[in-house]
Amino acid sequence: MRTPSLDQIEQIARETAEGFPPPFDRLAAPVAIRVAEVVPDHLLDPDDDAGAQRAEITGMYDGIPLTEKGSYDVPYGPDVVWLFRRPILEELADRPGVTLEELVGHVTVHEFAHHFGWSDEDIAAIDPWWE
Repeated sequence: MRTPSLDQIEQIARETAEGFPPPFDRLAAPVAIRVAEVVPDHLLDPDDDAGAQRAEITGMYDGIPLTEKGSYDVPYGPDVVWLFRRPILEELADRPGVTLEELVGHVTVHEFAHHFGWSDEDIAAIDPWWE
């Protein structure tokens, strides 16, 4: 198998989000999906040790969850679901029998869960990984 590109991982994530059931499909539409090799510096808290864990972070949500947004929130840009190629590929290598599509789909659902404020039961209804 050829090593997947950033664009291929992004396409899998987009297809996952487009497959959400109503009303989540509509609520997910304005969220940007971005893929990078690893977590960019601007997403890391300088006071946290996340930088040391950079190689293990497969995805991240950057935005204000729908359950916390208020009418006075001024958007600084779109909410973003980030996926990180290198950590995803390393986790994939550690999970025999799991496909790239399954792992990227799982990470995508997990990050959108932060956007929606979903419970574990909500996630399990869409992503059988959690069952």
